[in-house]
Formats: sequence, structure tokens, C-alpha cells
Amino acid sequence: MTEARPAAVRRELGDFLRSRRERVTPRQVGLPATGRRRTPGLRREEVAVPAGVGVTWYTWLEQGRDINVSPHVLQAVARVLRLDDVERRHLHRLAGPRAPEPGPPECEPGLTAAFRPVLDKLDPFPACLQTPVFDVVAYNRAYRFLFTDMDLVPPGERNCAVRFFTAPDWRARYTDGDLVAARMVARMRAEIGTDLGAPAAAKVVGELRERSEEFARLWARHDVLPQRYETKRLENPLVGQLRLHFVTTDVAGTGHRMTVMTPVDESTSRRLSRLAELTGGAG
Repeated sequence: MTEARPAAVRRELGDFLRSRRERVTPRQVGLPATGRRRTPGLRREEVAVPAGVGVTWYTWLEQGRDINVSPHVLQAVARVLRLDDVERRHLHRLAGPRAPEPGPPECEPGLTAAFRPVLDKLDPFPACLQTPVFDVVAYNRAYRFLFTDMDLVPPGERNCAVRFFTAPDWRARYTDGDLVAARMVARMRAEIGTDLGAPAAAKVVGELRERSEEFARLWARHDVLPQRYETKRLENPLVGQLRLHFVTTDVAGTGHRMTVMTPVDESTSRRLSRLAELTGGAG
């Protein structure tokens, strides 16, 4: 049995379609340029007709009406809007029928207790356990001292995204801050998906949109990016620049993910070892 998509998800779908429609020019879909336009991109009818759907129906879809949508029609709309594979999957997640299921569970003490020995064994490589909205719920010693002393941050404030966009000292640790910002927001949107109305997601996104103009601007772009292996450059306050591979894996059945940061080069490897030496006596 399926249930209607929540209103928040329908609004997200409409905003996503609108953002993508505004990025496509008439010339890209084989339409002639016809004078000055009041809005960028395609008109709604210029999406609906090539996709083989009614203009009214497509308008309702963008308006967040609760209407039935078939996979075939979604594929046609995606083709006209020139969505890439990641964007197509995001579209299907937002528009497809949703089976009732519980949201991601809260991070129970038993989960962190089970993962802490695993994370500790990964020292001197920084490693942490995170929720889909970037709350850090467990970490090892190397991660504790990667940006600052994480133990000094209250547990309820250990959110990487919130700290990145609202704490200048945290943001400054990233050599390529602007690139990291865009990717972080796109990754958060992809992670949240149809759980946008869930309390944890709504709280984090709402706080970030209110406190950071940069986040609000990037969030309005509706970009999506899946979790994947990537390399980042960080300036550690104790040992200097680190070049790290961020390797992320989902923890089945929990809604959480574990991220391990491994050295790109020998210099970073030596500096991680030095970081372990400098912080070995920390309580």
C-alpha cells in the first residue's frame, strides 16, 4: 500500500522542476527564440507539449498538487528538462508513490557504543559517524582534533553543515571553501530526499536558511549530489595542511553513514601520525 506524498515533498518537487525549467533555453529543446521573455528558461507549456502531457497537468505538478505521476511521464519530463542521471533519480524519489515507512531512527546509545571501537581502530585516520543531516554522533581521536577540539563543542551543536556555514573558524579550515559549500548543500538535499518534512531535516535546513545567506542561496539552486569518494584539503591547527580522501559508507538499517579520511600523500600521512603524537595524552 502507498500513501500520498507529504505537502513538503510536493512543494520540493515543484521547486525542483521550476529550477530546472529555468535553466533550459528554448534553443536547447529545438524551439525558436521568440523575443524578450519575462522569466528565464522555458515556459510551462514548452515543457508539457514536448513531454506529451497537458499544460494544466504539468502546472499542477509544479504547484505541488496531489496528482498521480507515472514513471513514463517522469522520464519524458526529465528528457525535456535535460536532467542528468543524478537529477533523474532525485525526480523519481520526489514524484513517485511513497510506501509508508518509518523515518531514520534516532541514534541510540547502543549504536555509538558499537561503532566507537571501530572508529578508534582507524586512528590515526580521522573517522566519524554521521546522520543524513550531518550531525556527528561518534568520532575517534584523530577526528576530534581535525578542525578544533570537538569535545569542547556541546553534543547538540556537533553538526558539520551548521558549523561550516556559521562558524568562520571551522569554515577557514577548508582550503577550497566555496567548492565545499556547494557540494555540501547539494549532498544534503540528495541525502534528505523525501524526508524533507521530517523533524531533524526541517530543523537543520530551517536553521541554516535563517542563519546563512550563502546556504539559503545554494539551497534555492536545488542541486543534488550523491555521497561519493572525494578529496579535500584541510588546514589543521596543529600540523598544517592535510590532503585527505573522504570515503563514506552507509550503515545498513540505521540511516547513518561512516566517513573515513585517508591520506592522499606521504606528507599527509606523516602529519596525521604527528597529530596522533601531539594529542595522544588528551583526556
